[in-house]
Amino acid sequence: MHLFSKKLILSAVMAGATFTAQASSHREAPFITENPKVDGTDLYLFRSYEPGRENYVTLISNYSPLQDAYGGPNYFSLSPDALYEIHIDNNGDSVEDITFQFQFTNTLSNNGAGITLPVNGKDIAVALKNISPVSSSEPGSVNIAESYTLTMVEGDRRSGAKSSVINVSNGGGTTFGKPYDNVGNKTFSTESYADYAKTFMYDIELPACPQGAQDGRVFVGQRKESFAVNLGEVFDLVNTNPLGPVDGEVNIIDDKNITTFALEVPIACLTNGGSTDVIGAWMTASLPQVRVLNPTASFDQPNVSGGAWTQVSRLSMPLVNELVIGLPDKNRFNGSEPKDDGQFLDYVTNPTVPPILEVLFGVVPPTTDGRPDLVATFLTGIEGLNKNTAVGEMQRLNVTIPPTPKAAQNNIGVAAGDAAGFPNGRRPGDDVVDIVLRVAMGALCHLPLGLCEAADAPSGQLAFTDGALQSAMQFDDSFPYLTTPVPGSPNEIVK
Repeated sequence: MHLFSKKLILSAVMAGATFTAQASSHREAPFITENPKVDGTDLYLFRSYEPGRENYVTLISNYSPLQDAYGGPNYFSLSPDALYEIHIDNNGDSVEDITFQFQFTNTLSNNGAGITLPVNGKDIAVALKNISPVSSSEPGSVNIAESYTLTMVEGDRRSGAKSSVINVSNGGGTTFGKPYDNVGNKTFSTESYADYAKTFMYDIELPACPQGAQDGRVFVGQRKESFAVNLGEVFDLVNTNPLGPVDGEVNIIDDKNITTFALEVPIACLTNGGSTDVIGAWMTASLPQVRVLNPTASFDQPNVSGGAWTQVSRLSMPLVNELVIGLPDKNRFNGSEPKDDGQFLDYVTNPTVPPILEVLFGVVPPTTDGRPDLVATFLTGIEGLNKNTAVGEMQRLNVTIPPTPKAAQNNIGVAAGDAAGFPNGRRPGDDVVDIVLRVAMGALCHLPLGLCEAADAPSGQLAFTDGALQSAMQFDDSFPYLTTPVPGSPNEIVK
């Protein structure tokens, strides 16, 4: 096939999917763009590959996309009105069996008065979040303290048995702190941001887990954007070579940050007493159903919220709401649960991208009736790898497959022989853009999976790529794996 035709194919794939996102799942549906603090961007699910932590699963959910590090003065706090959740299905029915709930409180310093300065004999509240260097030894230098509680729910996320997760690092309480964002090198001049943030990584106790499987770790805070995509060129009619260097250096969002929820839990806590080898996971965010704006807004009460929790964000497998779900149903998908994914089945079994390619460019799309390759990828898991009895869009992880050390990981995951990688869960270094593009064009038909035949997918062996580098080597090999956020001011202190 001529290279020009290949570029048109990838262009049509991206355009024909009504792709509204700005990255993995950043701003992926119309309504969520109005609520960036609860906009989930990426979910990672993998057996911990930090040396000595192989008996744990790491769950990472990212929110609040495309943070410009210099975006002050209020930066990127989380919403105290929201409920952030990570759900686990461990019996194969597409219904949560375990949920981890995060709820936040934002507290002004000085007993709610904020930091003040004496001006003309009066104590006047300052306008900024800090007016002096910040370090772990000077927590009072931050004007707003963000904290959260972590609750484990067994059974239904709303009516199940709840237990508070214990902060072992801070003497047994149930409150955890979130570090101040990396506003710049002068603010963090007395202690590096990396060292400061480490003091917000906590050892935890999970009382509801089985004996011997109650320890873990948690961190919530700003990290460097973990996703990579050649964004500008891809959406400029694929102004790049889709069959060029697979791991190039162009990543338009490389200077952005996100807010990370990282949780490490023993495998034995997640597997229903060891009765399953495959767990499913997804992340959500919910807001109260009713919100009334306060015409005389205060710091503590800019609005009045009430009513049932209403889910407004959902994410599991990457790129589903962008490349699979049609524009009319994107908001509905964000409010749905995996057990109800039958309502979206037509988008998987009758994908819109191949007919668009055929009509516009005369190419031969994958011809397998019902696209069992896509059903396996998004809805059931793959036989012999991570399939279970559930039908629903979740990430699935076979916890019996050993983790691959960082240095040995292949960023194409299972398709390249690394069974510990995507779509068996997802690690930070898995190049899901390239993988999903190839799967959409029928790559699985060229593997001995029994899903479809190679002849069904003439373009299935082409190495489609956006050209952006995504590799395990870009990340740490220890919890929370995602790296120190980009500073808002990279300058050294001006003398």
